[in-house]
Amino acid sequence: MTNRTPAYLAALGIFIADQLSKWLVIGPLALQQRGQIELLPIFNLTWVENRGISLGLLTADGEVGRWLLVAMTAAIAVGVAWWIRREEARGDQFALSLVLGGALGNIVDRVRLGYVVDFADLHFGTVRPFLVFNVADAAISIGVVILLVRAFIMSRKSKSESPDHA
Repeated sequence: MTNRTPAYLAALGIFIADQLSKWLVIGPLALQQRGQIELLPIFNLTWVENRGISLGLLTADGEVGRWLLVAMTAAIAVGVAWWIRREEARGDQFALSLVLGGALGNIVDRVRLGYVVDFADLHFGTVRPFLVFNVADAAISIGVVILLVRAFIMSRKSKSESPDHA
């Protein structure tokens, strides 16, 4: 049986990195008061209070919606933590740890503040390939992409190894 400790430690690392980055933009950088800080011609720190989930979906303007999103995200986090426990493949464990750490970071924001703090604003002139995001969002997205790519590769690999394909 594979040791799951590295995956749970990676999730903890993502959670800490997310919360530390949010502490920096809320506290020392005072981004909420400043609104925006240009760091590079293609990257700004921009204050956004995200009251929904990815891509602005399921916006929770009231307390009931807020706590429903907390419950839904917590249920997903519990499911991902359980999946890590059952998963044998290290690559999938790592991808799931990114999702878990990110989910936990965003849950803490929603519980503590009522919204998720987003601040990373990547742009190329007026073109913005992503909405403003945070470390947790990036970790979740990267984790999901890794899971999808690995599933696609494993699916293709098993098809090419099957006797029907010869």
